[in-house]
Order: sequence, then C-alpha cells, then structure tokens
Amino acid sequence: MAGEIRVLVVDDSAVVRQVMTEILGREAGIRVIGAAPDPIFALERMRKEWPDVITLDVEMPRMDGVTFLRKIMAERPTPVVICSSLTQAGAETTMQALAAGAVSIITKPMLGLKDFLNGSSNDVVSAVRAAAQSRVRNLSLRPAARPLPKGPEAGAVAGMQAMAKTTESIVAIGTSTGGTQALESVLTALPATAPGIVIVQHMPEKFTASFAERLNGLCEIDVFEAKDGQRVVPGRALIAPGGKHMLLKRSGAQYHVEVVDGPVVNRHRPSVDVLFRSAAKYAGRNALGVIMTGMGDDGARGLKEMHDAGARTIAQDEETCVVFGMPKEAIKLGAVDRVMPLQNIAAAIL
Repeated sequence: MAGEIRVLVVDDSAVVRQVMTEILGREAGIRVIGAAPDPIFALERMRKEWPDVITLDVEMPRMDGVTFLRKIMAERPTPVVICSSLTQAGAETTMQALAAGAVSIITKPMLGLKDFLNGSSNDVVSAVRAAAQSRVRNLSLRPAARPLPKGPEAGAVAGMQAMAKTTESIVAIGTSTGGTQALESVLTALPATAPGIVIVQHMPEKFTASFAERLNGLCEIDVFEAKDGQRVVPGRALIAPGGKHMLLKRSGAQYHVEVVDGPVVNRHRPSVDVLFRSAAKYAGRNALGVIMTGMGDDGARGLKEMHDAGARTIAQDEETCVVFGMPKEAIKLGAVDRVMPLQNIAAAIL
C-alpha cells in the first residue's frame, strides 16, 4: 500500500487504546485516526474517515467484535487485526473472527498489559503493516465449508490405510497472514483418503488447538494440534502448536512429528522453514511442499531444499493470496514447480 496507513483502534480497555495509539503513532507511515471503546463508537468514527486497518478486541460491550467484523466485511471489506486475550474463551472467539475474515492475531495477557504491549511493539507494527498489504476481498473466493460427520472408526480407517499403503507420501504446508481461511478452503475439500499432512500456520500459542478443533469439525479428514511423536498417516492433518517448532521425522516406513522448543527462526516459532527442511531430509521426493499466503519469507528457503531433494512444490498465486509474500519469495528462489490459485490446491494435492 502506497502512502500512510490509517488505523482505527477498537478496544474497551483504556490502557490498550492508549498504548496501541502510542506504539502505532510513533511509526513512520502509520496514522491512528481514532481509538474507540466499542464498535458503536467505531462506526460513528468510520463514517467520517474509513481506516485502512482496524485493530479489534473481540470481547466488548454493546456489540461484540465478531458481530462488528461480520458487519464490516459485508459492508466494506477492511483488513482487521484481532487483539485477543490469551485465554481458551478468547481463542475460541478469535477462531470465529478469523473465519469471518480477520487477517491475523495480536495477543494480550490478562495482567501487565502496558509492559507486554510495549515489549511486543515490533509484532504490533508488523501485524498492522501486513494487514495493510492484504487483499481481504479474496476471502470471498473460499467455498462455504459444511460440517461433516465423523464416525468413531475414522482414526482406525486412517491407520489401516497407513498399514496397507505405508506412509511414504506426505504433504507439508506453510502459511501465515490469511492462512487460516486458505487452510480451511484446502482442507475442507480433501477426502478422508488424502495423504498425511503436516502444517505450520503462524499463530500464537493457545490458538492452534482451537483452530485445529474448528477445522476438525468442518473437514472429512481428521485435524489435530500436533503432539510430539504423533504419526503422520493418510486422512490426518497435524498443525504445529503455537510457540513450538514441528519437524517431520521417519522411522522405517512410518512418518511422525517431533514437537520441540527452540529459538525463533525467521522471527517465527513455529517456523515453516524448520518444517520444510525436515521434510526435505526425511521425505525427499516422497513429499509435496505447498507454500501459501503470508507476509515475509519464512518457508522460501526450506521449500527450495525440498525442491532440490526431489519433492514436488506448489505456491499459491498472487491473485488469491491475502498477502503475496512467502509464495513470492519462494518463486524468486526457484523453489516452486507450479503456481496456482487457492481453489486448485486441494486437487493438486490429490
């Protein structure tokens, strides 16, 4: 986006409004046009000047953040960054907001808000700048997902397929800003016979469990937040837990994941590069690497390692990306075999 980024802060906490306004206000190219205590005040302010980005609390009086978000997306789609508390209830509400079109999450603790937000100022600014570059109109491209019934035997069926076919073919997916919607689009289109899938979606800890649970209710495949040592089998997708790295490992004919602590890589933990590099090492030509919407370059070098190890590789195209950052960097490195729109990726996986 050329020119300044106009930001509206919507939060019922006076401390959050003050600190967010200070953090964003001292950044070149960003102007805070207002700070509203709830969506009703926000709508009044937006009638005077429409923001380029909204930072939005999800739990507020008079109108909750998700209802407000849906209203905005129906009336005039605008990039929204969710500012959510690090609680289970906050995580579940945030999943609804992401499904409604929010592009990313900033977390805030229940205590020590001012110090936390000041200490996380770089993350706040990065989230706002990424949102300003996003193309939220593309969220309408994803098909409506429908909840699918799962019998108690679903996991057993996947296990039997793994024994019959081995688990040689795996899919590694990396994504960031806009990725929650993109993953929903891809995973809901896959049948229970899909190959085993490992995923890194940049997301804070506590949120990935709710995200996986939500997808599990929408998909024919089983979707879990990954646990250390969990097997990768057909009909199952494992999402790296927030705050942990996830690596693919192989023991004989069977794949499993390793969930570990470690330093941030490319400013992220989990990092797509960490997953992709492990897939290059342990799966090689038996893997498919997919890099989708997201800001920055995490995953680009790892995808190149997968490509050089004989894996097939796919990048989401610019037109359907919310932010064409990670795929663009992978393409520039020569890491990508095929570039395609979001709606074609599930078929390509199969």
